[in-house]
Amino acid sequence: MLSLRYKADTSVPVEVEGLTPSAVRNLSLAEIQHLEVFHGNRKLPLAEFFDASGDPTDARIEFEGDLAGVHWIGAHMTEGEIHVRGPAGRHVGSEMTGGTIHVYGN
Repeated sequence: MLSLRYKADTSVPVEVEGLTPSAVRNLSLAEIQHLEVFHGNRKLPLAEFFDASGDPTDARIEFEGDLAGVHWIGAHMTEGEIHVRGPAGRHVGSEMTGGTIHVYGN
């Protein structure tokens, strides 16, 4: 399981669209940390906002923290499993065609 713990303290939205189990399944942790996400209208590395640990090969991602400002979690997901531990932002699972998302929070 790939674990992504949110560490940012920002009022500007963070968008993780495309960060799905199938998209990261064959990437190393270093490659995952360098994936670009939007912070407002700027692209920045995922590592600016999340501490990443674990192994993504089992197609499971666990997001943890106050993710109310993190949008598009699981968008375009086709397989695998995402667990969100905490509040999630807008568009969770948008245009998802497969897999499951569990949100333990708002």
